[in-house]
Amino acid sequence: MFIFTAKEMNDMDRITMEETSLEGKMLMENAGRAISERLEQMREKSDRILVLAGSGNNGGDGFVAARTLMNDFYDVQVVQVVPDEKITGDALYHKQLLENFGGEVARISESAELGAWLSEADVVVDAMIGTGINGELREPLAGMVKLLNDSPVRTISLDIPSGLPAGEGVQEFTAVQADQTIIVAAPKISAFLQATASYYGSWETVSIGMPMKVLRQHATRQVWTAENFRQTMPSRQQNDHKGDHGKGLVIGGSAEMPGSLAMTVRAALRTGAGLITAATTERVMNMIAPWNVEATYLTLGETNGVLNNDKPVPADAYDAVALGIGMGRSKDTEALVHQVMEKAPGPVVVDADALHHVKADLAILENRTNPTVLTPHPGEMAMLLGLEVPELLAKPFAYSEEFARKYQVYVVLKGSHTIITAPDGTQGVNPTGNPGLAKGGSGDILTGMVLAMVMQKQEVFPALCNACYLHGEAADRLVDKKHSYHDLLASDVIEGIADAYRSIS
Repeated sequence: MFIFTAKEMNDMDRITMEETSLEGKMLMENAGRAISERLEQMREKSDRILVLAGSGNNGGDGFVAARTLMNDFYDVQVVQVVPDEKITGDALYHKQLLENFGGEVARISESAELGAWLSEADVVVDAMIGTGINGELREPLAGMVKLLNDSPVRTISLDIPSGLPAGEGVQEFTAVQADQTIIVAAPKISAFLQATASYYGSWETVSIGMPMKVLRQHATRQVWTAENFRQTMPSRQQNDHKGDHGKGLVIGGSAEMPGSLAMTVRAALRTGAGLITAATTERVMNMIAPWNVEATYLTLGETNGVLNNDKPVPADAYDAVALGIGMGRSKDTEALVHQVMEKAPGPVVVDADALHHVKADLAILENRTNPTVLTPHPGEMAMLLGLEVPELLAKPFAYSEEFARKYQVYVVLKGSHTIITAPDGTQGVNPTGNPGLAKGGSGDILTGMVLAMVMQKQEVFPALCNACYLHGEAADRLVDKKHSYHDLLASDVIEGIADAYRSIS
């Protein structure tokens, strides 16, 4: 499932018409029919359906959906919320077709007129404004949106809730709060942003007949699905041995945070790493070894319970390294981080405290020739970029891409919709996971899973997407079966990895 900006989606429409000779009115017909099919599955025959139609493709989709529903004997009323001169092109064609089929289109010009129509409806289909909005809504549409939001009637938006920006960076807007959204062709970026995602309600996409080759050729972002996981996750072979699945090193832990390292190690083992060594202080090693009996251990030097750089770390003896988990932010640990990143010949996963050490010298990222994976939460990503968190969250796709391209690293920006970005700007969004993961330790678990995945026989980008998908799927299945958002712990997620693997495979 690909993700586009409004401009990119318009380009897809144009390219489809140019390369296939499929006319715009036919694409609109496909969209409206697909929408009406979903509406029929959602609603009862007895429902009174009010379609609010505006201009452009969004209004045109509404006219088609209304005509199709009317032909299937649904009780449909169409109200046009813009002047007649605003209805042009393909939308006008389908409005006239609706009228030729016996449908009536009422017109309102003041927001106050909408109230009477809402009081008579069981469900409203919002087809007022699509992805072409630029800036804040003006009257009377702003007033209509407010009336609709204040009404108890169920609202289903077409493609995007009216007034909502399709892309990033817009923080002031007035938009329909939809209960459900039927997205046309592909989701837009705003479906995955903290400030805008909730306006969609629950959502799903419908196909309008765009050739897959066109979408695939021009897409740089996608939602990573179970099917993507199945297609990219390598299977285990009968004659495999532990060396085939990676020898990984996890560096971290301190007297105050031994659990972080313990969870990372165990998550890596559960995810399928062949061998995992935990490099930490003797005190931490003695604390976590009983919980991770399958791991091996490497004792590092310490100062006041925190790792130092006194003992060299043989990073070149491992296929991949994860570092930073609970290690502290002293000057000694900063030197250790730099040493490991300079020596490690394979992928390095940089998390937690190591991200703060990297911030002091970002050139270390540019100097690495092997894959580097950063796994920040929004606060850490904002720190790396020198931004405030709200500024980052307004444009997480753009900022992640900018950073990944500049430093040629992989970025896993954690959140309710984790964004995975490759050095070439390719991006994936993880759809799994739930609020139960908003707990201490969840990021440590993901780091271990990422470490294990990058050592399997797959490219780095799908490995990262698969780790995020599996992490969220484990949490989702635990909540479905026996846990709640409140009581779910990070350590529970580790034990849910097995069930998640079975469910996806």
